[in-house]
Amino acid sequence: MTVRKAWIVASAAAAVGLSLVMLLVVGVYMVAGNIVNGVGGGSVGLAKGAVPAAYAALVQKYGNSCPAINPALLAAQLYQESGFNPNAKSPAKAQGIAQFIPGTWATHGVDGDGDGDRDVWDPNDAIPSAAKYDCTLAAYVKNVPGDPTHNMLASYNAGAYAVIKYGGVPPYQETRNYVKTITTLAKSFAAPVTRVDPSKQAAGAIYFAQKKLGTPYLWGGNGTPDQGGRFDCSGLTKAAYESVGITLPRVANDQYNAGPHPSRDELLPGDLVFFSTDKTNSRAIDHVGIYVGGGYMIDAPFTGAVIRFDPIDTRKYFGATRVTEDGAKALPATV
Repeated sequence: MTVRKAWIVASAAAAVGLSLVMLLVVGVYMVAGNIVNGVGGGSVGLAKGAVPAAYAALVQKYGNSCPAINPALLAAQLYQESGFNPNAKSPAKAQGIAQFIPGTWATHGVDGDGDGDRDVWDPNDAIPSAAKYDCTLAAYVKNVPGDPTHNMLASYNAGAYAVIKYGGVPPYQETRNYVKTITTLAKSFAAPVTRVDPSKQAAGAIYFAQKKLGTPYLWGGNGTPDQGGRFDCSGLTKAAYESVGITLPRVANDQYNAGPHPSRDELLPGDLVFFSTDKTNSRAIDHVGIYVGGGYMIDAPFTGAVIRFDPIDTRKYFGATRVTEDGAKALPATV
């Protein structure tokens, strides 16, 4: 199909689908008052594929090591520290998937797999050690007023002495930001146990994407004038949410962690929908679109195609994210 013909087809689809899309978006706000807040009490499970399969069982097991942590929180810390990269190194000499510095590892590293050594580069040792370290910090500040998890995270960032001195999270902006970042990011690793709140910015993001229907795809496209206003899949979703004041990462698999994950039957217009050939690992995601309702999304599919409506129910469908402003802000700059 030529680009011109594709534009005509896409324009027709837009004209037919516009009223449906807007009705669906209006419906988001009509039902908002009846939807329960996100993750609630009870045992915290991990969202499907959010943690790479090689580490998911370890995170689920050791994330229940003490009341101050849970699997989603532990996952958020590992993602923040290394992006689940067991070979990660930092300029400060932090090492491995949990980014232990040598002195801390010497004190808190454990032989998690019982093979006779404590290897900071081995996730089988490093993940249990990260959980143990969290629980040790929680024990140090167990008598401090306030939320035990917040106090533990503050101790991780600023030291237990500062938490004890100030009777809770100390008044350091970096520490308060760290506590908010990890607790917010944890929501993107938790399997929801109730319905997820609708996105307040959904309508605006869809409106932006709708205006781009028929635009030719460009790999690496960000929609800039020098690129002829063209996008690739994650460039389109990033630009759509930037139009409503939310900054997403550039790459699709990083965008997956920008909020909680509604199930397929709970999708609402504005949700990001993701696709992959590997259903066990969100880091393998290779495509993203913006859900518009009725089983369809707007996406920039591939070279030679144009931005268009596509069905989401394919064999590659991975899952969805309901983007939140706090969720996007919590993502690390690089993973």
